[in-house]
Amino acid sequence: MSPELVAYGAFFLTMALTYAIVCLGLNVQWGQTGLFNVGIAAFVAVGAYGSAILTTPDTADRIGGFGLPLFAGWAGGAALAALLAFLIGWLTIRLRADYLAITTFGVSVTVQLAALNLTSLTGGPFGISFIPRPFGDLAGNALAFSLANLAIVAGVVLVTYLILERLVRSPWGRVLRAIREDEVAAQALGKSPKWLRIQAFTLGGAIMGLAGAVQAHFIGFIAPENYLPMITFQVWAMLIVGGSGNNRGAILGAILVWALWALSGQLIEATFPAGSQARAASLRLVVIGVALCVILLWRPQGILREVRTLSRHAIKGK
Repeated sequence: MSPELVAYGAFFLTMALTYAIVCLGLNVQWGQTGLFNVGIAAFVAVGAYGSAILTTPDTADRIGGFGLPLFAGWAGGAALAALLAFLIGWLTIRLRADYLAITTFGVSVTVQLAALNLTSLTGGPFGISFIPRPFGDLAGNALAFSLANLAIVAGVVLVTYLILERLVRSPWGRVLRAIREDEVAAQALGKSPKWLRIQAFTLGGAIMGLAGAVQAHFIGFIAPENYLPMITFQVWAMLIVGGSGNNRGAILGAILVWALWALSGQLIEATFPAGSQARAASLRLVVIGVALCVILLWRPQGILREVRTLSRHAIKGK
């Protein structure tokens, strides 16, 4: 196997795993708690921009450029996304289903427009470049650079997965699922659905912000068009295909759907002339939509279904 092919495979997996982190965050909100968030792009964007502003060098035409270490940027991006999620949750968590969806979609559009127009902070339509990349000194060696980045992103996915698995099996995680299944029963036993939903929404938003920060530093450049509502569609498709309520399913779904997205893009480039490729790009959505329909017909609960651990002791504990 040629080094170029290995480097491309590592690049592909790295991008897929950044989406897997987003999926894990959505799984906390929807899979575990039943919160219908369609503003995923907003939290990813806030994490990406927050980390970029904190870690990039000082520039004359933009506020920020604090030059902080990479991991400080990741933590800062996750914290900013968590703050946004907390504020949204505190204001809107009483909303249900389509009402919460409309609200979060509005927040997503607002964040994207803010990134486009707040030029002095976000760089406007030109975005932010020169974002520090992990192992940037290896950039001249495509294979080593790709493998090193794959290792660090895989490490982030593994740590996030292990923490969430621990939380899922804890009393806190069991109460979330109890609220999702029967909120009235959980409330009758002394639990506070409002604050638990806010906690879940905040945690999911923080994970999405972390994913945005990791992805921004891997690519090295961000712009408002990177955070269109399309991200929300992709991530929901990933979670549904992999299996809502299952953290392993969230990771698997991210890899499979990203593979479909990448392969369909290459197929369009090889099939259609250059002048028609922009219009033909919409066929990628058709491919993902068809795959989603097949999964829903074949396995409505996703490839890896949720492991039911709820019992009569499920909502004991704090």
